This record gives sequence, structure tokens and C-alpha cells, in this order.
Amino acid sequence: MNLETPKKFGGLVRQAHQVAEHYFRPISRKYDKAEHAYPKELDLLAALLDGMNAGSPDAVGAGSASKRGAAREQQEGVKNGGNMAALLGVMELCWGDVGLLLAMPRQGLGNAAIAAVANEDQLQRFAGTWAAMAITEPGCGSDSAAIRTTAVKDGDDYILNGEKIFVTSGARADSVVVWATLDRSLGRAAIKSFVVEQGTRGMTVARLEKKLGIKASDTAAISFVDCRVPAANLLGNPEIDVQKGFAGVMETFDNTRPLVAGMAIGVAKAALDRTRELLKGACAFDYAKPLFSVSHAEATLYRLEAEWEAARLLTLKAAWMADNKLPNSKEASIAKAKAGRVATEVTLKCVELAGALGYGEDELLEKWARDSKILDIFEGTQQIQMLIVARRLLGKSSGELK
Repeated sequence: MNLETPKKFGGLVRQAHQVAEHYFRPISRKYDKAEHAYPKELDLLAALLDGMNAGSPDAVGAGSASKRGAAREQQEGVKNGGNMAALLGVMELCWGDVGLLLAMPRQGLGNAAIAAVANEDQLQRFAGTWAAMAITEPGCGSDSAAIRTTAVKDGDDYILNGEKIFVTSGARADSVVVWATLDRSLGRAAIKSFVVEQGTRGMTVARLEKKLGIKASDTAAISFVDCRVPAANLLGNPEIDVQKGFAGVMETFDNTRPLVAGMAIGVAKAALDRTRELLKGACAFDYAKPLFSVSHAEATLYRLEAEWEAARLLTLKAAWMADNKLPNSKEASIAKAKAGRVATEVTLKCVELAGALGYGEDELLEKWARDSKILDIFEGTQQIQMLIVARRLLGKSSGELK
């Protein structure tokens, strides 16, 4: 087993870390205090990222997280491609600031949805767009199959009606990938995703949410009232396949859940690194000593580091499987569940270990503790991930195991 970062991604990781340290960290507190203010500094960074991605088979960002790249890969043997590149970049950037990463133009989770299920024509048409993802509804949280937003075919268009909440970058993005049902009576199989461009008549940003963390990122509630969308904007196959069911749309999560796990790993690493610096004078950090012979603070930090490493390896595995075109739904959920739980535990414990210093705004530790909680919630809560894993292990359907 070779657990080192692939050499071809070494430059990517170094550049992402430099951005996190010298670009994100200096403005992190500024936009934490100025919720809903758009970080203008990100425009230049996004332009640089676009330049890096131009013509690259291993592009960086949400749009490169797809099994599609693995299908096109011609080489034989083990492959490390877009999913691994995106994950490694996310880990480093979130060492700097999770909210600023989520606010990055053209790096929305909707871009991953487009990469996962769009056809060739749609990939070209939506290239360069900044796409948010709209799934959650007031009466539909973790159970994505309970979506009530409707899409009714009308000539060459679909008419959307419904409400979406907690849409990351919903007000700033160029477009929103909206999940809607073509026929409620057919359940999960009838749910499709549509690209709705900002400014489309009938689409309204109702409000922006005030949040515990990731304040640099806008989170919107959006309503759709007789919103007319071209039929060509339905991602993937418009036919309802009852046999395939929800699988086509849910494939998006197989690609994005490892990325969210990567965000959790990044912010947890930031907290561990800073806590180690703060405890340097009081702790020897001698890993050769048994735990019972070191201080409580040292023993706690060692345990947190072990949990973090386990989460990191599980997440790398899920991304690697996607790059190698292997079914990774279970592994993606395992990684998301583990990393989300570890991030909240690590960041809160690091605040505790730092005492009063960790609780004040002079340190980013308190901010990271607030930012980390969302990573255990969005893209499927901890509880939903465990349910998905149980279904996969036991061979049960969603109807059999709820």
C-alpha cells in the first residue's frame, strides 16, 4: 500500500496550501465578521484557478470530481485523476478557511452535479458557469427522495414550482442546479436535476440565512413560481427509469461527499496544528512514550490525531475509487460520516485544550469550531450517512431499512 500523495499532485498541494496560508487566513476573520459581504479577493484567485485548469486532464475543483474522467482515461492500472486532485486541493484550502472555499466562484457543488450527470452538449454549454446546488426543502431535509418541488413538461420547457432552502452560494452563483420531481406518484425515480440560470423569471431569492459558521459563504432560500426552464437544461436522461430509480441523480453525492469530508479534514488539521503550537511549551510531544506516562493534554492530542488520520485515509479511498470507476457509494458515506464527526470533535477539543485563549477572537480556533459543525450536516447528515452504510452492508433498500 502506497499512502503517499501522488507525485504529480505535489505542486497542486503546495500551491493550495500557500493560498490557504497567505490568501485565505489573512482575510478569514474579516469575512467572518462581515456576513453576506462578498469576498472580492476571491475573483482574482478564481481567475488564476481557471488558468491552471485550462487544458488540464487533472483540473482542480468541484467540476473535476466525477467518474466521467475515469471513463475517458486510457492508461491501464491504478489511476489518480480529477477526484483525487479536487480532494487534495480542498483539504489544503480548508486548512485556510472553509467559508472562503465555499464562496469560490465556479466551484459550487452544483458544478459537481453537472460534471456527474450532464451529457456532452450540456458540459459544453455550462462550462465556466458557477452552479449552486438546491436540494433541501422546508419539509424535506435529509430525505432527498421526499422532494416536493415539481417540474411539469410544457412544450420545449419545464415549469418549476416549489421552494428550496439552505442553498450554498444561492444568491451569488450564475445558476442553480435544482432537484425536482416529474411525477410524485413514481417516487424517487422521477426526481431529476435542472440547471436554472440566475434571473430566470419565476425564480426569486427570498432571503439569506444568518449562520453559526462559514459566514463568508452566502446561504439562500429560493422560491420557484411558474419558473420556465428549457427542457435542454434537464441534466442527463429525461426519461423516468423506475428500474434504475434514484441512482442517476444520487451519483452526484458519490462525488461530492468525499469533497465535503475533505473540507472537514482540512479544518480539523488547522485546529490540530494550531493547538500543537500553543501547547509546545507545556508538552514534550514524545510519541515513543506510552499514553499513561504523558500529560492529559498530550494524550488527548494524540488520540485526536489518530482519529484525524483514520478519516483522511477513508476519504482518500473514496476519491480513489471514483477515479478508478469503482462503485463508491458506501465508501463516500463512510468518509463523510467519519470526517464530519471527527472535525466537530477535534475543533471543540482543541478549543478546550487551549482554554480561554481558544475561546476568544484573537485565535481562529473558535471560528474553526463554529465552521466545522456544518460539515457534519450538509450533503447528508451524520445519521443519514450511517443509514446509507447500513443499507449497503445489509443489502436492504430504503423502503426496508428506514
